[in-house]
Amino acid sequence: MISKEGAENGAREGRIAHGAIALALTLGAILRGWQAFTDDGIYWPDEIYQSLEPAHWLVHGYGLLPWELVEGARNWTLPGIVAALLKGSSLVGWEHPRKYLLLVRLFFAATSLATSVGAYFLARILGAGRLPAAAGMVFSALCAPALYFAPRALGETMSALPVVFGVALGWRRRGARDLALGASLLGFAVLLRLQNGIFCLGLLGILAARRDSRGLAQASLVLMAWAVAYGVIDKLTWGGWFHSAFVYLRFNLIDGKSAAWGGEPFTYYFHALGTSLGPITAALAGLFSLIGALRARGVAAVVALFLLAHSLTPHKELRFVMPALPLLCALAAVGIEQLVRVAGSHRPLVRVSLASTLVLLAVGSLANYRTLTFGALGQHKMVKPLTRAFDHYGPVNRLLLIAHEKPDLCGIKIEMSYLAWTGGHSYLHRRVPIYSNRGPSAKSKHWNYLIASDKREQIGEVVARDRDRVLVRSGHEACVPDPGYRWRLE
Repeated sequence: MISKEGAENGAREGRIAHGAIALALTLGAILRGWQAFTDDGIYWPDEIYQSLEPAHWLVHGYGLLPWELVEGARNWTLPGIVAALLKGSSLVGWEHPRKYLLLVRLFFAATSLATSVGAYFLARILGAGRLPAAAGMVFSALCAPALYFAPRALGETMSALPVVFGVALGWRRRGARDLALGASLLGFAVLLRLQNGIFCLGLLGILAARRDSRGLAQASLVLMAWAVAYGVIDKLTWGGWFHSAFVYLRFNLIDGKSAAWGGEPFTYYFHALGTSLGPITAALAGLFSLIGALRARGVAAVVALFLLAHSLTPHKELRFVMPALPLLCALAAVGIEQLVRVAGSHRPLVRVSLASTLVLLAVGSLANYRTLTFGALGQHKMVKPLTRAFDHYGPVNRLLLIAHEKPDLCGIKIEMSYLAWTGGHSYLHRRVPIYSNRGPSAKSKHWNYLIASDKREQIGEVVARDRDRVLVRSGHEACVPDPGYRWRLE
């Protein structure tokens, strides 16, 4: 029987937990929304050319397709979801790229915020009390990497939502419906990113370890159905069953071509999490997670396997392990609960103190959020480690938005070596050629607008300026058609 004092402590902790959750959701929504409205930059070209640009091609019939979506190394699920957003935007009259781009960013930001709710849900299922679970959620909602990646149209960040809820439902022993839904969410996560299949294997491994033959059979059937769905999508889009999976795996594992984008040491992810979260924050949160792993060994084993597989792959980026971040936050909450259980009569005070520590760590990580550099995120370390990670190439993309509004636009050249670092037709939203600085000269008359540095000698009228970039109109009114133009990303 619970004593009166215990009931009062429980009610007090419940109120604190609810307040922390409300505050985290409110602040998390504000920060994600603010970034969605203000950041036109690019962290890595995939956030444009694996999602937005092919979606634009699907809906509007034109765009710069990357090699992956020409040769078939990507499943079309993620671009299809973004295409649905673009189509919905068109149906309600939001044709301007500013509007549909904002819609896409807010959708991904909302997905990120919902993922933090999943961290709370998973922590509770794994045995954490309301207050430690709320602290884990606060960390998931407000830590710097989660905020930074939130509005970016990346498969890794979007798949974190079905992963955390899929793991939670799959691990919870509440009947066949929960298990089927959890397995379905994990199967869907694989459609967004193939590497999430590790979580599917983890669920089957846990059910096998529990000797739950009925659950194992059910989960296997559900996952097989999602595997068939993957194959059907590839068959309809690429003409072959599991075509994208085979091309992707051959490119990365057999041919090893991903190493062309750079290789990193085995310890890369530990270092990148440390620099992006802050060393002290990462160390203490990691300690809580390790303690939580002693109780939630199944989830911890799957997370460890996921991190190990990515650590053994030469090409590494912090975004690749974002699906595991909410699981680590849930494990940290369980770790707090484990420490509380050895505190004896001082449990309420210890619970509040440790939960507050995790919240303060989130606040500390949040304090470094707006000063994040690419080096702190483990990206572009050899060429621009001290460059601010926000709004990188944002001026170019905003000038593309302005060029969209020019009625005489018939072609545009951007003085950059690679168009991959621009927003492409997703931002321009005009069926005209886009050239890099390796494209034809002004004498060809294949283009009549130019985005260039404001320091170079201009060849026409400057019509817009954004920081160190200018949009220039050349002297001729019409363009000469370019029969050799290829609608492919260089």
